[in-house]
Amino acid sequence: MEILNKKAKFNYFIEDEIECGIVLTGTEIKSIRSGKANIKDSYAVIKNNEVFILNMHISKYDEGNIFNHDENKTRKLLLHKNEIKKLKNKIELNGYTLVPIKIYFKNNKAKILLGVGKGKKLYDKREDIKKKDQLRELQHNMKYK
Repeated sequence: MEILNKKAKFNYFIEDEIECGIVLTGTEIKSIRSGKANIKDSYAVIKNNEVFILNMHISKYDEGNIFNHDENKTRKLLLHKNEIKKLKNKIELNGYTLVPIKIYFKNNKAKILLGVGKGKKLYDKREDIKKKDQLRELQHNMKYK
């Protein structure tokens, strides 16, 4: 199961990607496995040399009982110390943002692909839409020729 953030590449120039683990409870993992998570409006921050993801929505597990989780809580990401230092330098010096691109499973462990990106301006977004439309039109014409 893979959960994608389609808005990430539309709103940001993604220059670097890094894979990291995430600290989750049992009901959170079960909800992610069933595809009930949303990372569209989420982002990551660095506090006290630790990386946290904010605004990540994981729906409550249907069969969960009183031990069910909070849907929008801040979750800790697992990275090595030197990786965190590199990310911190990039963010502070160059004004980048940490954006989650996708959640996936690797060896039965949930991973998040974080993108280090810079925000796009409105004219950049319009240019991307224009390129997509041209590509779609070209594929449509190739199909009927």
